[in-house]
Order: sequence, then C-alpha cells, then structure tokens
Amino acid sequence: MAKIQGLEAVGKFLGEAGTFYLATEDGDQAKTRPISFQMYEDGKLYFVTGRHKEVYQQMLKNPKVEVCGFKGADIVRIWGKSVIVDDDQLFERCKKVLPLLGQIYNDQTGFKPAVFYIENPKAEYSNMVDYTLKYEIEL
Repeated sequence: MAKIQGLEAVGKFLGEAGTFYLATEDGDQAKTRPISFQMYEDGKLYFVTGRHKEVYQQMLKNPKVEVCGFKGADIVRIWGKSVIVDDDQLFERCKKVLPLLGQIYNDQTGFKPAVFYIENPKAEYSNMVDYTLKYEIEL
C-alpha cells in the first residue's frame, strides 16, 4: 500500500473501508460503535451522529474520541478532541454526500444531527499482518 499522507487521504481510506468505528468514554468504560459517514471539507474531516444518542452526551462530557477503520489488513486510526459544529448549511452539505442522513435527522423523526470534527488530530497507519508497516500519518 502507498503511504497515506494528509487528512483528506485518511477520509478517503475511511470511506473505502465503508464502516469504521468511533470510540468514546462512558464513565469508566470505553464505548465503541460503527459509523459510516465522513466528509472532508476545508481542511477538516467531519462526522455525524445524533444529539439524541448516548455518544453525543459522552462527547460533551469528554470530547476525546478515536476513529478506527480497516480494509483488508490495513488499519487507520485518528484521534483527538471532538468539536461539535452548529451549522445547518454544513449539515445540508453532509446530506448531499449521504442522503440517508436527511431521512434520519428531520422534523418528522425529531432527531437532530451533531456534526463534528476532530481538532488537532493525530493519526496512524498499521497493518494486522506486518507490524513493521506502522507509522504516524502526517496531517
């Protein structure tokens, strides 16, 4: 695999992985859940969750998060402080990338989206088979 460099490449990797995982803290317990939306824009990698979900409350209490995705034996992890963005136009752009978001978060369901990015992220690449391939990704 060619070396991954930059936040946009991290987003592309996660997009190709399809499903990736978001980890938060719930008291003294780690919590991980699958997510599938990411969007790279203006130097930030955005994700979406619901304000009605436990994960949202967990991020408010402790904004440190980690996202991990894999395809084949290749793994990318990105972590840092989550920052929730209140911007309806940003969410509209997210819906253009994944229209399903509009079916989940709307006036009929009553569910409100929480669009967030990871501030000052760190990332790394590793491989489940060949551990010599592990490196920090320059963001």
